[in-house]
Amino acid sequence: MTDFLKKDLHADDNALMWKSGEKKEAYRCAIFSVDTVERESRDGSKKGSFVSLRCPDWIVVIPVFRDEEGALRVIVEKQYRHGSDSVIIEYPAGLVEAGEDPAAAAERELLEETGFKAGRIIHIGTLCPNNAFMSNHQHYYLALDLEQSGHQDLDANEEIDVFCPLLEDAVALMGTESADNALMMAATLLLMRSLEKEKV
Repeated sequence: MTDFLKKDLHADDNALMWKSGEKKEAYRCAIFSVDTVERESRDGSKKGSFVSLRCPDWIVVIPVFRDEEGALRVIVEKQYRHGSDSVIIEYPAGLVEAGEDPAAAAERELLEETGFKAGRIIHIGTLCPNNAFMSNHQHYYLALDLEQSGHQDLDANEEIDVFCPLLEDAVALMGTESADNALMMAATLLLMRSLEKEKV
């Protein structure tokens, strides 16, 4: 084996940490800001200016229920996404507003986008969307004991169709061309880990 391979993942990470210097905001828009920050490796041998994308935390909420035959179903959405210029299948999701608890954001987004309330909202994970240049986190919730309490209350520029496929069919779709949002694939992994634990 090569001499740079290490076996202990729990080794001290301090040697890999970089020192942060001056930070400047380079650009700001409605949903994110771009910062530049000067950084230097711990031993001083490497230095440079790096970019960090600063935006609010996000939530993804995965609503699961059993139908009249006892089959597990999940609520998913189809909506147009401007970044990829395509219609994508996703779980309900959205931004955490300033000062808002992520669980409250999950309940709010579920109600606004689907018209459903959840009797139980269970936190199943928190991940960084991309540690290479993003500083925010995405919080994932499992929504159970669903009750329809109204209609969609969408933002001005949102158009969302709502579906309730069998869970196994939705899981099979995630990661395919029609559902290629990587964060939703992460949500699916966290969902599958949690279902047995929660005995849904």
